[in-house]
Formats: sequence, structure tokens, C-alpha cells
Amino acid sequence: MVGIILASHGDFANGILQSGEMIFGEQENVKAVVLTPSEGPNDIREKMKEAIASFDNQDEVLFLVDLWGGTPFNQANALLEERERKDAWAIVAGLNLPMLIEAFASRMSMNTSHEIATHILNTAKEGINVLPENLQPKVPATKPAAAKASNVGTPGKFEYVLARIDTRLLHGQVATSWTRATNPTRIIVVSDVVAKDELRKKMIQEAAPPGVKAHVVPIHKMIELAQDDQHFGGQRALLLFETPQDLLKAVEGGVPLDTINVGSMAHSTGKVQPNRTLAFDQDDIDTFAKLKKLGLKFDVRKVPSDTKQNMDEILKRAQEELNKRP
Repeated sequence: MVGIILASHGDFANGILQSGEMIFGEQENVKAVVLTPSEGPNDIREKMKEAIASFDNQDEVLFLVDLWGGTPFNQANALLEERERKDAWAIVAGLNLPMLIEAFASRMSMNTSHEIATHILNTAKEGINVLPENLQPKVPATKPAAAKASNVGTPGKFEYVLARIDTRLLHGQVATSWTRATNPTRIIVVSDVVAKDELRKKMIQEAAPPGVKAHVVPIHKMIELAQDDQHFGGQRALLLFETPQDLLKAVEGGVPLDTINVGSMAHSTGKVQPNRTLAFDQDDIDTFAKLKKLGLKFDVRKVPSDTKQNMDEILKRAQEELNKRP
């Protein structure tokens, strides 16, 4: 795995690493190094060396630094220049959170720092926006974007690339790792509750990754869309459900799903939690039993790189814990 060093003036690198891991999860082979007001170039250089020495693979290192031409950049560049192989490390300046999250996701499928550095540049730029929207510079539509838009209205039905149960719905892990793994053209949140909440709808739409449209629809509308064979040819849909009960209603209504990714179910009063990410009450357990009876399979993972867990064993532990209660 490519090692990543975040380097900055002051505590910026520490803070953005904390933010990135809050969104994407804890990361291995990532280190933050900072230059404090009382330190000089040699100090941050030594910190970089220590960080590199801690990586599993010291031949592939990506430096994400705050400022082009600043001391962190200069010292990273000096270390790169000292190497015999100058084609295995890379430096990207202008560190921001979209860049960092995309770098985390890219390490799952890219094996070199150069690949990742090239890939994250567009994400970093597209992460910079402004409100009111009329302040945003007008950029002419590119041909690829026009081609993607032309798929809308093409005869055919949706292709379902992922259906996921996740209490948090559209968040960092979905917007980066799962989107990258499944390559949807649309992310659709299916929820009667969220469809009535204008604020949550707006937040979900704004959280969509570049190039992907996000929608929020009630369950009955998703059932209608699933039957439409005239307008969605070429469209790859990633469906997000807040609860297994919503998913069951959609499947019983005719949404043609065969595998469900179970990512996160939040704990609340009356629920048991047999593992770190999933909590159940009796209704949840009964609902999964109905889904299984309908022929659905379960893929229990937070992110694509996780090892799949056994849903039957998880549900068995949950039932045992509920049975122990008075």
C-alpha cells in the first residue's frame, strides 16, 4: 500500500488527518508531520524520515503538502531528489479534504504514488466551490459530460450496481470508496422520511461526488422508477436505504435486487449491538429473515476493502443477546 505523508506549517496536517479519518475511517501507513514556529527545515525533514521508516512499503510514498514552495514542500522535494529512484515518490501541494479522502480511496485500487497523485488532482479542484452559486466561474461543459447526460432518457431500465443499508446514508465512505468501486451514474436515497426533509435532501444532493447525481425519493417512487423501461438505459444506480424495513418494502414492491450491502445500523434504545457497526431490535432481525426468504444475499462490509462478515452469525448473536433480556 502507498504510504502517505501529510505535511504542513502548524497543526493543519494533524487536523486534516483527524477529519479525513472521521469521514473515511482509520488509516494505516499515513502520518502527519508539522513544522512548528520554533522549528527549522531540518526538523521537519527528520520527521518525514521517521514517518517514511514506519511505512510497510517505503518505495511508494505520496507527500500531500499545504503550500507549493513552502518549507514542507521543499524538504519533501529534497528527500525525493536524494533517492536513486525518483519515479516512485510524488508530491502534491494544495492539500484539502476532498483530495485527502480521494487519496485514501485510491489506495484500495492503485499501487503507485504517481497513479494516485495524478488521480486526485481533479477531485481537489472540484472540491472548491462557492455560494451564492452565481459567484462560481462559468466553465463550458466538456464533451464527456455531454455524453454522460445523453444517457438520460435512453430506453431501458436501471442497472443496480449497489444497494446498501446505512443509517448515515450518503457520507464519505459511500461518496468515495463505494462510488469508486461501483462507478454509478446516480446515487438514490430511498426513504419516505428523508424525502419529506428538505434540509437533509439538500445536504445529500450536495454530498454527491463529482460526476454523479444524487436523488432522494420515497419508496413508492423508487418502485415506479424500477418498472420504467423507457428512460434509464445506461444508468447505473447505487441505492441507499436507512433501514432494512424500507428496503423490504422496496423489494416487495418490485425493485429487483439480489444482494444487499449491510454497512451501518446505528444503536438506539432497545437495540443490541453484536459488532461495531450494526445494531438490531427484534423487528430488524425479523425483517432480515423476510429478506433472506425472498432470496436476497447479504454482503456485510463498511468499505470494499473490508473482509466480508457472516450475516447469519451476526443475526444469531443479536437474537441471543435479545433473548437474554428480561
